[in-house]
This record gives sequence, structure tokens and C-alpha cells, in this order.
Amino acid sequence: MDLKKLRYFIAVAEELHFNRAASKLNMTQPPLTQQIQSLEEELGVKLLKRTKRQVRLTAAGAIFLEESRRIVSQLEQAVTRTKRASQGKIGHLSIAFVDSAVGGMLVNVIKGFRERFPEVELSLLEMTSAEQRKALEDGKIDIGFLRVAEPSIHITFRLFTNETLVAVLPKNHPLALQPALSVQALADEPFILFPHRMGTSFHDFILNFCRQHGFLPRVVQEAVQMYTIVNLVAAGMGISIVPSSVSVFQRSDVVFRTFMEEPPLVPLYAAWKTDRSEPVLANFLDVMEETTS
Repeated sequence: MDLKKLRYFIAVAEELHFNRAASKLNMTQPPLTQQIQSLEEELGVKLLKRTKRQVRLTAAGAIFLEESRRIVSQLEQAVTRTKRASQGKIGHLSIAFVDSAVGGMLVNVIKGFRERFPEVELSLLEMTSAEQRKALEDGKIDIGFLRVAEPSIHITFRLFTNETLVAVLPKNHPLALQPALSVQALADEPFILFPHRMGTSFHDFILNFCRQHGFLPRVVQEAVQMYTIVNLVAAGMGISIVPSSVSVFQRSDVVFRTFMEEPPLVPLYAAWKTDRSEPVLANFLDVMEETTS
């Protein structure tokens, strides 16, 4: 059935006058009458009662008007949503991140994206760098924020931000009274670190920093989540060295201290499948560029 016929019928049914309906549709009355007659013949149902003085809907016509409006409305909505999807204004985006990234610039990017594209559904997933790499390759996430950028023809990496390292200590620790620490002052301390098996790059950042200043950390406990590391420090299990963004996990019983020495910068990369070109992802990347520039 020609959708135009539905629009013609709706106009006549609403005006109950062929000349006014034709004027509303920017057409003449005779072809409009022909279209309505053709519609009735196609349906095998009389939709309108016509006399010289008036036009009225039949009972079947009233039902057909209700259904026609619904069909036209649904089609218009489908067209609108399809166009918005092609512009990346609606859809779904899955974002993975290492837990140490949530306190930095990433929060501003996500906030800015949600403000600009409120109809896009976001899925936020906390994953290690290794888990993100596999999820990207398997197409399970759209974009990741991870600490390791290993060369790949399938994944695009872009430096998102660089962070410095800071020490996290129990508030009652003697070194907590100092506004800044020498890393050498931590040589005899028990360390709580991110496991080497879960991310060699970040783990090695800390080991190399300490090694450059004459010692290797004495690791007494490992924890995958940065928030867990901070909590273990608060429990008196030891001290740690973490990216500066982790200081967002403020507790009254721990302190974060910068180093007197210049620590290495810890990179955070944005990564996505090279062959992914969805409009929603493109819009997110634009917001990311604007926020970080």
C-alpha cells in the first residue's frame, strides 16, 4: 500500500472536506478524490460517507484513521531515529578503563560526551590493560583506556594523558609529616603493588624508578585494584607508589606525597579497533580531542 494514500486519507478524515484537504496537501481536489477511491477499492472497505453537503467517517474509516496515524507516526519516528543514528546521536558505546584512570581527565571526557549526546547509552567497564586488549580484538568493547600500547595493525593507540607517580602512606607514618619525599626514604618499607602478571609495563615503571635510586621494593602484598591498594595502605599493610590520579581515592587515614626526585611519567592510552568507524565512536573521539587539547 502506498504510504501517500495513508497521508491523503488522514488529511481528508481530519478536514472532512475534500477541497480543504486538497489545499492542505498542495494538490487539486479531483486527484485526491481518485486516491481515496483507489484506497477504498484496495481495502474493499468504505471509509467515508460522502454527500453533496458533508463528508463523514464510517465506523471502519474511524478505525483506519487511528491505525493510519499510528503507522505514519512510527515511520516518521523510524526515519528520525535512523538519521540520528547515522549522526552518532543515538546508539550504544562501551568504554573500558583501568581503575586508576577514573580520577583523571577521563571523567571530564565522559561528562562532556554525556552532555552533548545524552541519548547515547554508555556501558562503563573496569578492566586491566590485558583484558582490554583482548576485548578490543574480540569486538566486545568500543574503546579502552589502558596503560600499555603494544604495536598492532588491528588496534589504534593514542596517548590520552601522562601522569606522575606519588607515594601513598598511612596517615600516622613518620614520613607522612613531610610535604615531599625522597624515593630512597622508602627503601626499607613494605610495598603493596599491582601484580607483575597483570601488567608488566606499569609494574616495571615502579620497579625501575626504585632501582634507579638504589633499591628494589620489598613487596609484601599484591592487589589488582588501585582502590584496594589504598585501603590496604590504610590498614597498615605497607606503602605504595601509584599514579597521581589515584589520589582521588581520598581517605582520612592515608596521605599522598609527591617525590623530590623526578619520577617517570605513566602514560594512559586510548585504544580502539582500527577498522571501527561507527558515528558514535567518532563523536566520542571528537569530544576526547576537544577535552584534552
